[in-house]
Amino acid sequence: MSTTSSPTESLDATSAVRSPDLEPAPYVPPPSEAPRKTILPLKLMDPFRWLRRGASDLMAHPGIALFYGIAFTTMALVLGAVFRNSPEYTMTIASGCLLVGPFLAMGLYEVSRRREAGIPPALGASIVCWDRHIPSMAMLVLVLIVLELLWGRASLVVFAVFFNTGMPSTTGVVQAVFNPQNLEFVFAYAVVGGGFAVLVFALTVVSIPMILDRDTDAISAAITSIEVFLKNTGVMVLWGALLTGLLAVAMALPWHLGLLLVGPWLGHATWHAYRGAVQWPLDESPVNPVENPAASP
Repeated sequence: MSTTSSPTESLDATSAVRSPDLEPAPYVPPPSEAPRKTILPLKLMDPFRWLRRGASDLMAHPGIALFYGIAFTTMALVLGAVFRNSPEYTMTIASGCLLVGPFLAMGLYEVSRRREAGIPPALGASIVCWDRHIPSMAMLVLVLIVLELLWGRASLVVFAVFFNTGMPSTTGVVQAVFNPQNLEFVFAYAVVGGGFAVLVFALTVVSIPMILDRDTDAISAAITSIEVFLKNTGVMVLWGALLTGLLAVAMALPWHLGLLLVGPWLGHATWHAYRGAVQWPLDESPVNPVENPAASP
């Protein structure tokens, strides 16, 4: 006649066999699923090398560059016109530019990527290159819009602190900025705006090219971008200063016509900045090895 032991008796037997000094095995986390990459050390001359390579891409395909240059110039003209005539809608138009701008930039990255890979670039392919990366791009653009809204709120707080008579008009803002008596306001506004600008720059300096190249998620791309900024802070500050200076000169020309050249030029150069700052293992191929060859060391 067979006998069966109760669950309580089985637990007692197991406890009796187990040594009282035996500790549970330590937790071993699963392997990281983050993209494997190496953040390369950069030199101060690297940004100038990226600009030179970007200029080479632009001159190789001037027709494509002109299309994107017209798009950037149109965005700047619309934003400027709204700021002058209806400043209350400036943030709305700026949000629209943040929606469109990254997708336009990705088109320029696609041209540089194809040219680097020996594949003939095409305007149509560059315009729709983002369609395989919509989830990642949507998340990144959403983060940028949230940061832009936060910057707008912070700017309103600065205005409220220094102007107790209400929000000044567009002319009043310009006069306040260039008035020597408002140096404290200018300093506070520059600190707030500069802080958000540095954060946006750190998040995006290589994230969009990385999404195009590796089809990675927005979080991994943004983290990689921040790593590049933190590990090469001096070079990245120089790179940001060059971008800002060239854009300022381009927009200072009548009708912002400088953006016809500078906009595509900096777009191509940004691709080479990503390629120069992030290296991938040789045994790890991109999503589509035919159209997206692995980076050379």
